[in-house]
Amino acid sequence: MSITAEKKSELIKKFARSEGDTGSPEVQVAILTERINNLTGHFQNNHKDHHSRRGLLTMVATRRKLLDYVKRKDEGRYSALIKELGIRR
Repeated sequence: MSITAEKKSELIKKFARSEGDTGSPEVQVAILTERINNLTGHFQNNHKDHHSRRGLLTMVATRRKLLDYVKRKDEGRYSALIKELGIRR
């Protein structure tokens, strides 16, 4: 259900705004999106796993807040981010 270190470092390299950037909203949204996609697949087989579902809802809410922040700061970055990640909005 969690992402591998290689996948996480790949996402950081792809979405970092500068060298060594690991905490920008874009990186956080990308990592959360990967975790959300993994959990969504997990629920195809484990539909009674309500504890993990609560965690999924928390991650979705956190991603929503981060996306709202990016949209408030820079509309272009927001549009590019949701297009790159394939997030419906």
